[in-house]
Amino acid sequence: MDTDLFLPDEAATLALGARIADLLEPGDAIALFGDLGAGKTTLTRGILSALGLSEEAPSPTFAIVQPYEPPETRLPVWHVDLYRIEKPEETLELGLEDARRDCVMIVEWPERLGEALWNDVLRLELCIEVPGEGRSAARRLTATLPPAWEARWRQA
Repeated sequence: MDTDLFLPDEAATLALGARIADLLEPGDAIALFGDLGAGKTTLTRGILSALGLSEEAPSPTFAIVQPYEPPETRLPVWHVDLYRIEKPEETLELGLEDARRDCVMIVEWPERLGEALWNDVLRLELCIEVPGEGRSAARRLTATLPPAWEARWRQA
């Protein structure tokens, strides 16, 4: 099932992240699709902030994996940025599959996983909307909901 949301500004993206954080439990995975600047890291920052992270979360582009553990966050979280990954095989050494059992996994550039992307992942695609006269660029988010997320998403 797919559903679309309009996010008029950064505050709306952060607020959606906070609502998603309220629904998360260990073992959940979120795949964030979108071009550079689409808002993937902003949405993740909203999630992490609502989970208790007090400082602004950095983009893990160079580290690839940025883990967060309680008490820093309410739940263990792995923020993963696969932008620099060239082949899906390169992700095997990251240990994503094993870590996923015990934490929330938020993956930017999940298409780099290829066929290894989990079937039960919440897929969120962010697209930049062309701004109207006098307005800043907004975002459109399309959520592709696996069965385990359909009821929960209605609460977001």
